[in-house]
Amino acid sequence: MLTVSENAQAVVQGLTQSSPQPTAGLRIASEDGQFAVSVVPEPEPTDVVVAAGDANVYVAEDAAPALDGQTLDAAETPGGIGFTLGQQG
Repeated sequence: MLTVSENAQAVVQGLTQSSPQPTAGLRIASEDGQFAVSVVPEPEPTDVVVAAGDANVYVAEDAAPALDGQTLDAAETPGGIGFTLGQQG
């Protein structure tokens, strides 16, 4: 199962706090062999819900196997906040 670092939890909360939907969260999907991240008002019916503190993180069903054993993190980059994936350890 994907885990979410405290940094990533804080970033997701920041991205979704202005949404009127309490279910708003970050969704990770697989598109053309890469992962796509988007802010959504609610999960799709088949999404996997990831435990992430007070942040909502959803993983598209087809992307979940590839993210098993990974940790989602967030860090400041020259272009703004970026998300990264790394092996759980």
